[in-house]
Amino acid sequence: MPTPLHAAFGPTTPDHSATDQRPVLVVLGAGDEDYRSHLLQQISAPHSVLLLDPEPPAWAWPYVDGAWAIDLHDEIAVMAALSHLVEHRGVVGVMTYLEHHVLQAAHLAETFGLPGIGTDAAAACRDKALQRTLLQDANVPSAASYVAETEQSAVDFAELLGYPVVVKPRAMAGGAGVRRADSPEAVRSAYHAARHATVLGLDEYAQPGVLVEEYLAGSEISLECVVEDGDVQVVAITRKTSGPQPAFDEIGHLVAADDPLLLDSTVITTAVRALEALAFGNGVAHVELRRTPQGPRIVEVNGRLAGDLIPLLVQLATGVSLPAAAAALAMGQTPDLTQTKDCAAAVQFLYPPSNGILTRLHRRDATWPWLARFRWGPWCVEDRVLAPPYATIADRLAHWVVTGRSSWVCASRLQLFASTVTVAVSPMQTSLSTACVR
Repeated sequence: MPTPLHAAFGPTTPDHSATDQRPVLVVLGAGDEDYRSHLLQQISAPHSVLLLDPEPPAWAWPYVDGAWAIDLHDEIAVMAALSHLVEHRGVVGVMTYLEHHVLQAAHLAETFGLPGIGTDAAAACRDKALQRTLLQDANVPSAASYVAETEQSAVDFAELLGYPVVVKPRAMAGGAGVRRADSPEAVRSAYHAARHATVLGLDEYAQPGVLVEEYLAGSEISLECVVEDGDVQVVAITRKTSGPQPAFDEIGHLVAADDPLLLDSTVITTAVRALEALAFGNGVAHVELRRTPQGPRIVEVNGRLAGDLIPLLVQLATGVSLPAAAAALAMGQTPDLTQTKDCAAAVQFLYPPSNGILTRLHRRDATWPWLARFRWGPWCVEDRVLAPPYATIADRLAHWVVTGRSSWVCASRLQLFASTVTVAVSPMQTSLSTACVR
């Protein structure tokens, strides 16, 4: 049953609509505070924002002018909600920074004649198999790829491609279910891991089959791109650090304002051609690629702001706000991409060292001016934890962000801070305190 209109519009924060007549931007979904609050904060700074979320969290209240509880899976209720807001609040844009709602935001924007990345581009960003087809049709260099509907067909495609291969879900995120496979037995195991992989509730958006792809050797980077009326501007390059294979867990990112790859025409052109192949409209894109011996090859294109605090790193290193740029584009405005900083910023994610029971999680007191943030994950002593390659982003124990004048300085500061954090994991159940000890 669709949510009744009066219930969908029950405000959870004071409604300032009577006095605030600024153009309104609707944001779909709030997300996790530690990883998403900086996005909403930057989006709302120059705009009047209304949040639609199943349970609008208290942390979002300082950043929005109104928040309504609404089931975002209920397409009829969401359509009615936006129709009401367009008529009564002067909504001129709708956006999301959550992978769950990329296609929904594009569809709503198109339905109401608002700016957006386009439903075709959004569909291609959500479905990696469709994306591969579009890239190959446009001769954009990417991994050769097949959709396997059965375990045996996955093995057959792997034999056709040649080992090693990569097996992954069609519509997941955060590296969940992505595995390298070097043998038929490894492919069979990876096939089942990909079929059942889930993270952050994205299994609701799963597509049938799994992808079996050519393995791309080389370092992985991402390009943080702003697209306006077909014009692509690469704002920043993110250098990624991955954990041990066969998984591809991301354990850190680094952004430098003076990254030499910003001047690499081959890298830039590959990203631009990928966005053109997907007919990407107005918005911010996160384009992942590998620098292989044969040249840059596209890993995937995401039709939203990057996760993993990458927008925060970009802001700290360059002064450019990607969330504000995304909001401006969603409202039909030209974003301000003026670089006001010339330094570097990096983040490191702490995973358990092994599978087992968490017995100690402690940080030694230390204060440095270059430490931009530190956060613990939702873990306590006596919790069961998973280490790479079995872990997902939900298994991170903590993360920290540092700044510095160069990439090398940031790298050394990440290591220095890591020395202040102690983690211990027991392989078996022991008699432990039930208190959360840090």
